[in-house]
Amino acid sequence: MTTLSIAEVRAKVLSGELKLRDVVEASRQKIDAQNVEINAFVYTDFELALKQADEVQEKIMSGTAGKMAGAVMGIKDVICEREKPTTCASDILAGFESVYDATVIERLKAEDAVIVGRLNMDEFAMGSTTEYSRYGASKNPRNTRKVTGGSSGGSAAAIAADMVNASLGSDTGGSIRQPASYCGVVGLKPTYGRVSRYGLVAYASSFDSIGPFAHNVEDAARVLEVIAGFDEMDNTSSREPVGNYVETVQNPTKNIRIGVPEEFFGEGLDPEIKEGIEATLKKLEDDGAELVPIHLPHTKYGIATYYILATAEASSNLARFDGIRYGHRTDKDAMLDELKAEEEDLKKAIKAADGAEKKELQAELERMDSALVRLYKKSRTEGFGMEVKRRIMLGTYVLSAGYYDAYYGKAQRVRRLIKQDYTDAFKEVDVIVTPTAPTTAFDIGSEIDDPLQMYLNDVYTISANLAGICGVSVPAGTHSNGMPYGIQFMGDTFQESKILNAARLVEMLD
Repeated sequence: MTTLSIAEVRAKVLSGELKLRDVVEASRQKIDAQNVEINAFVYTDFELALKQADEVQEKIMSGTAGKMAGAVMGIKDVICEREKPTTCASDILAGFESVYDATVIERLKAEDAVIVGRLNMDEFAMGSTTEYSRYGASKNPRNTRKVTGGSSGGSAAAIAADMVNASLGSDTGGSIRQPASYCGVVGLKPTYGRVSRYGLVAYASSFDSIGPFAHNVEDAARVLEVIAGFDEMDNTSSREPVGNYVETVQNPTKNIRIGVPEEFFGEGLDPEIKEGIEATLKKLEDDGAELVPIHLPHTKYGIATYYILATAEASSNLARFDGIRYGHRTDKDAMLDELKAEEEDLKKAIKAADGAEKKELQAELERMDSALVRLYKKSRTEGFGMEVKRRIMLGTYVLSAGYYDAYYGKAQRVRRLIKQDYTDAFKEVDVIVTPTAPTTAFDIGSEIDDPLQMYLNDVYTISANLAGICGVSVPAGTHSNGMPYGIQFMGDTFQESKILNAARLVEMLD
């Protein structure tokens, strides 16, 4: 039942063929059977979900149900949901429960979606494999030795394992589209400002977008249509009218102009993926699409630009986690005892010393952290994981007085050039096509000790976040190694209808 589309579930409920609680029970059975191995869900509440299902069932039968009636969903653990754990897969937020619903959650509930639980992710959405999680790595349902991708790996895996029929993730540099490719599902990153970020725990505020995962393009369009739109709680959300995305997908146009950038089909791309995508493009061309060679010359600087700007924003955003207001706090008494012991040891050493040594020890005593500063340091050291610490340190470095202009300032200027490349390209084409990722999913643990290599997995997705445009990954084929791969379509700002149109055309080729 969890493989049915949202519309199919609703139709079968209306006809009496099934009850919505049957779909929720099917979801529970799938999660009970597979989640121990897949590790997609980190929290479930089926008691509440079944109650919601019964209420939505009545609405469907009475003809008063909302657009999302029939949807059984999971939510990435970085999006606030009232009275539910919101840990961002981090020890520093262990045990924290949100006191309010994010705007996207409010809108889904208002349109009668049933939410069954919270989904695994890389800590604070920093990672490309979902291995940086306090809950352990999610595993790819297509092959459990492989990564799911990240940071929204749990959201992609829950769809690929048929645990739910839709989910929400967040995308800062490819964190929806890349795991969608690795897991063989549909994943959509909206234009920056298309969907409210109110209630999304920030990684990099000028990059983050909330978007849907689904089995098919129509369900992704349906979710987007509900969660999109202006929100007075988010001063970066746009008043641009929301399109009729479902209608677009149901009536796709074949004569579209597809930009093919040579920069995305060169060195580093798996030859079999390249061949498969070129074959897909040939079929689209035969059906009426026009393939247009284009150039995006500044995208080669995308990885470096992204990791300077995103880490700078992360270092600022994560300063709020200090062990004082909420989240993890170190053992205060033990910390004070430790501080007192260090202070006493230094004082004894000063008494026993003389001359230059005594002056050095006295200076060290004066430099000792206050109790409050020590509390901050120990709480953050204990609470944050390895990758989060790495990005905080990098971000703090590029924002420091001596390096701000050389790194952060320059990266902002390059970001503008990348945006201009896309603006110019979209004057000539409707959408731009690329591979979603350079390879299929790799083995769990194979890149965990090589962060630079891991960062390169987002090489085809990052530029859309830098430019603030929309992108979607749709399954394009299966590699000879048995793993799926995706094709990505990017569109100009607020042109989600065009990329959904193109994605649906690929889906119709199967």
